[in-house]
Amino acid sequence: MPTCLVLSQIRAQWVMRIEGINYELDWQEFTVGSSFFVPCLDDAKARERIEGKMNRLGYAVIVKLVIEDGIRGLRVWRTRRTI
Repeated sequence: MPTCLVLSQIRAQWVMRIEGINYELDWQEFTVGSSFFVPCLDDAKARERIEGKMNRLGYAVIVKLVIEDGIRGLRVWRTRRTI
């Protein structure tokens, strides 16, 4: 089973290693209302790690399994944190 998501810090950005490919994301640019797409076959493992990371950063997100341009993966939207 492939490793779906690993995060490691580089400057103000984070590198996500998803199924052998590095993706850089600037968390300061990940504002409420923005989203990113993570292509991934093992969506359960990716969802678990993404949600864990977002919780540690204090970000509220919605994560949905989608197919975009014929590619299966997760779309992650940042939302306002509710009390």
